[in-house]
Amino acid sequence: MISYDNLEKVLKDRRIGKTELSTELGLSSRTVAKIGKGEKLSNRSLQKIADYLGVDRKLLMKEVSDNKILQVLREEKEMKLPGGLYHELQVRMTYNSNHMEGSKLSEDQTRMIFETNTLDAGDGIPVDDVLETVHHFRAIDYVIDIAEDELTEDIIKHLHYILKHDTKDSTLGWFAVGDYKKRANVVGGRETSKPADVHKHMMALLKEYNARENATVEDIIALHAEFEYIHPFQDGNGRVGRLVALKECLRHNVIPFIIEDAKKNYYYRGLSEWRSDKAWLSDTCLDGQDAFKRLMDMLEIQYG
Repeated sequence: MISYDNLEKVLKDRRIGKTELSTELGLSSRTVAKIGKGEKLSNRSLQKIADYLGVDRKLLMKEVSDNKILQVLREEKEMKLPGGLYHELQVRMTYNSNHMEGSKLSEDQTRMIFETNTLDAGDGIPVDDVLETVHHFRAIDYVIDIAEDELTEDIIKHLHYILKHDTKDSTLGWFAVGDYKKRANVVGGRETSKPADVHKHMMALLKEYNARENATVEDIIALHAEFEYIHPFQDGNGRVGRLVALKECLRHNVIPFIIEDAKKNYYYRGLSEWRSDKAWLSDTCLDGQDAFKRLMDMLEIQYG
């Protein structure tokens, strides 16, 4: 849905009617009528209007999502609002997701990087921990921006690129930042998809998943588990997988879940036993969803 509230306000303040706008700019009446209907104008038409009014095109039109959580995140991201849902999602998800993968940064240090773009690191903080923290912030931004798009291999690969570019791994020719793994790997002693099979397995997973018109939280948990069984990248699979789960929750108007570092043993056991017992992973993810609900309640954000 498109909102032209700012455009309507500018026209009203300057006493410019839509007929005059159409005449002055050579726009068809059908094009101008889209403003009142909340339909998307072409970039060319919107730029014409912006130039005529002498304002930034981005200020005249805003996409509004029916998904309350996604809309709040987008508005707060644009406003750079401190202390809101966007702020807390960035800090909490980034800290927990990175810490589960071995990052030495504390939650307070993660918060400091997000809020001030500085770090009182002390001793022993690897440069990659800082880089991957900043990259994770950008990856969440990307997820928010493209949340409503159908999930594709390109989106998943781009998330991996955002996370791992400029890190030590990116200097390794065999690592393949932003692309599927070139070397076989195992997780917890369990074999994952062979490099030659990753594309085929990912296509099959996405085809089955995207066939669902309205995915549930259970569907998204299953997607996450099967993604981790494929383990498509050389490293960074857990973080990419959790970002994909966030994206799909936002896409399907499902309350997101954040896996907390304190629950990582339950989480890893859940992944390990997924194909024989789904309860461990499901319960851990639903617990993470409850934590997100409590955050929304604290911020007085309505949902459901």
